[in-house]
Amino acid sequence: MHQLAKYTDQAYALLRIVTGLMFEFHGVQKLFGVLTDFQPAIGSQLWIGGVIELGCGVLVMVGLQTRWAAFIASGEMAVAYFQFHWKFQLGTQFFPTINKGELAVLYCFVFLFIACRGGGIWCLDKK
Repeated sequence: MHQLAKYTDQAYALLRIVTGLMFEFHGVQKLFGVLTDFQPAIGSQLWIGGVIELGCGVLVMVGLQTRWAAFIASGEMAVAYFQFHWKFQLGTQFFPTINKGELAVLYCFVFLFIACRGGGIWCLDKK
């Protein structure tokens, strides 16, 4: 597998781009009702989450202010997990496979990694 090591920078850039694109689509769904029947009320916590998802998703995807955008997105996903999935209940509700929080946890840690690593190649951030 060491032959793949030379593509680490490209693989990271693709991870950043695809993660930002997918996250941004969650924001588009919330804000504009695309491919969903649910739209949160303007100014609600879910609506603000949609603004963060759209804005940070675009910034991470293009690699502009990548560290800050990814850090904010990571924090939003931590809040999403604890507030909406776990709900601070005792027992098995903590486990993401039971409370359907896998995506929130995964986004949280992928964005934390992106926040630590920065934009990498194929980004608009200055080196």
